[in-house]
Amino acid sequence: MRDSSTNFSKHHNMILEDQMHDEFLPSHKEPFPKGDRNANPLSIGLLALLAEDFRTHDRDFLDPGFWAVAIHRFGNARMGVRLKLFRAPLTVIYKLMFTAMDWFWGINLPYNTKLGRRVRIWHHGGIWLGARAIGDDVHIRHNTTFGILSREDEGAKPIIGNRVDVGVGACILGAITVGDDCVVGPNSVVIRDLPSGSVVMGVPARQTALWKDGTTAQREKIP
Repeated sequence: MRDSSTNFSKHHNMILEDQMHDEFLPSHKEPFPKGDRNANPLSIGLLALLAEDFRTHDRDFLDPGFWAVAIHRFGNARMGVRLKLFRAPLTVIYKLMFTAMDWFWGINLPYNTKLGRRVRIWHHGGIWLGARAIGDDVHIRHNTTFGILSREDEGAKPIIGNRVDVGVGACILGAITVGDDCVVGPNSVVIRDLPSGSVVMGVPARQTALWKDGTTAQREKIP
């Protein structure tokens, strides 16, 4: 009995580790998520996750960014209800809240965009976040677009790494990856992969003279 219980526990832990590995390493090679499962972070419960999001938005109950993230979390959590009959009223509630957020506050964050922890949406208006994935501790400002580069490939959407800072009016488009700790300057258009630590600006976005840590850029350059 003890061996059987131990084997089950190991098997369960292996499955959880695989899920968490997939959670933090999204890939452009995979089909775009259909939104048929709960894609909230596995490492924290829903209520604790919402409390963390609340703190991330300066404990401001009226902050539209907090509500956009909360609606996104709810949209994913409802997919944990496997029976469609029981999930249907939750889906109606989610769609009403999602539409209201889009119409009144101008923040469009689809629930099938994989969203990390402590994501901060500053201000509101003109925000369309149709990325494949957004990592942890990402800061996003108004008039920002994450999405496709061409309507011929609607699944070609960007992956945003951890601790990325996105300036006002930035566009990040296509099946590209923005590495960890990048800074995307205001009104920049990013259509190529960015190595971790990049600081870019312009149309199209190009590396500036300094990296985020303040040292002279000696690493891989962005064409």
